Amino acid sequence: MELFYWCLLCLLLPLNSRTQKLPTRDEELFQMQIRDKTFFHDSSVIPDGAEISSYLFRDTPRRYFFMVEEDNTPLSVIVTPCDAPLEWKLSLQELPEESSADGSGDPEPLDQQKQQMTDVEGTELFSYKGNDVEYFLSSSSPSGLYQLELLSTEKDTHFKVYATTTPESDQPYPDLPYDPRVDVTSIGRTTVTLAWKPSPTASMLKQPIEYCVVINKEHNFKSLCAVETKMSGDDTFMVAPKPGLDFNPFDFAHFGFPTDNLGKDHSFLAKPSPKVGRHVYWRPKVDIQKICIGNKNIFTVSDLKPNTQYYFDVFMVNTNTNMSTAYVGAFARTKEEAKQKTVELKDGRVTDVFVKRKGKKFLRFAPVSSHQKVTFFIHSCLDAVQVQIRRDRKLLLSHNVQGIRQFQLRGKPKGKYLIRLKGNKKGTSMLKILATTRPSKHAFPSLPEDTRIKVFDKLRTCSSVTVAWLGTQERRKFCIYRKEVGGDYSEDQKRRDRNQCLGPDTRKKSEKVLCKYFHSQNLQKAVTTETIRDLQPGKSYLLDVYAIGQGGHSVKYQSKLVKTRKVC
Repeated sequence: MELFYWCLLCLLLPLNSRTQKLPTRDEELFQMQIRDKTFFHDSSVIPDGAEISSYLFRDTPRRYFFMVEEDNTPLSVIVTPCDAPLEWKLSLQELPEESSADGSGDPEPLDQQKQQMTDVEGTELFSYKGNDVEYFLSSSSPSGLYQLELLSTEKDTHFKVYATTTPESDQPYPDLPYDPRVDVTSIGRTTVTLAWKPSPTASMLKQPIEYCVVINKEHNFKSLCAVETKMSGDDTFMVAPKPGLDFNPFDFAHFGFPTDNLGKDHSFLAKPSPKVGRHVYWRPKVDIQKICIGNKNIFTVSDLKPNTQYYFDVFMVNTNTNMSTAYVGAFARTKEEAKQKTVELKDGRVTDVFVKRKGKKFLRFAPVSSHQKVTFFIHSCLDAVQVQIRRDRKLLLSHNVQGIRQFQLRGKPKGKYLIRLKGNKKGTSMLKILATTRPSKHAFPSLPEDTRIKVFDKLRTCSSVTVAWLGTQERRKFCIYRKEVGGDYSEDQKRRDRNQCLGPDTRKKSEKVLCKYFHSQNLQKAVTTETIRDLQPGKSYLLDVYAIGQGGHSVKYQSKLVKTRKVC
């Protein structure tokens, strides 16, 4: 066994002028190792309980290794893409039983040992493809050597990895509150006020937390390192590091991560002569702003442009570990100037629209080519909105729209359509509108007339409920989510949960029950049922079903509040 352990150490340690020790959770040794950056220089070892930053070249896989010393050990691995989507998988490697081929007992050369290990196909435990912050978590893992392999097929990119065998006690990432969403509480012509629930990490665990607000005009971000990578696009040139020579995963001064030295001397930006074998990238300037505001959970963003849509993200940063967690971001359009402007709709493109309380909004659609029909998809996210459509000043229709509605009109050569929206008395209205002359390629999923979720009361138990909902004749993907709600479920929370434009991407992964496809040519049989299990006795749950469209846009059925039986 001792011989096997020494073989394992030699297998992991990078070739260096001095012997390196595999990081363990001996805290004194761990703190000494994490301060010594040369320990991880060009290393393939993931230290236990520390986040590492690294870099991937396109289509070039990179492998990292992590050792679990004892059986039945908890294991958590978190991978954070910082720019491009990643493909990664975690596997448990089988190690060679002997340390040398000739039986001498002397360790084989390091290169040969690594080759033996990478030639052996390990047992795959988990795999993922995308740009979400994704994690693998096991409460009881076998001892052995774990291999994490990452690949970027789009472009050279950055990423972060965190692995630990003590996930319960570490808690390096700040915890999200029960409601992780950022709320837009007020909108002006040049200001937007945001509010969010404070992190329990600050209030309960007494750890130092700082909130950072990010504002941009393109999209919401899923991690703070994605923001920092985007902000680094202000540098005209980025020189990707050369593997094995000048690449240090703790030093990103010249390829995407800001440092104190950058900005003092930009002489290298003036027509540099890149070295042979390096890639030079052009990055345009980005319009993005990051503001760190301390521990406040209310913030007013100022100096915005009128009638402009902005995306707002909030990140909480543990100032001790410098590790962060993202809230679910929000978006809002600032108010128009005093003079009413008409929003131009583009053929086949979804437009987000906000109408203030009792306010009006005008939209214009002018097809650029001849057409036989024009289709309008209007999705009112919360309450009913009055919709009027005119063509060449002639009123074609007038309806109150709640939920999603489709209107198909006969086309007219060079016809111009004016859409008038009128808000209700309850509050600001949110809508998604799509106008197209090619309705077969629309992004919204079709829905049945009845979008209620039915609960079978006789099948309700202490730990499960059985539900059903209607589908359509088109094959469609449906996802069902559950969320436990307590006795303090307020009217404001109920209003937010009724927002049909908040899709599955705003939900916690733990709330997801399943996704499935189904349809039926016979509408009377287009119904499906599901039993939701692992519930707690006497608890109330909010159930939501999402229909996913071809373009990724989702529409939520009417939420259903159900309570499990207390005694069975």
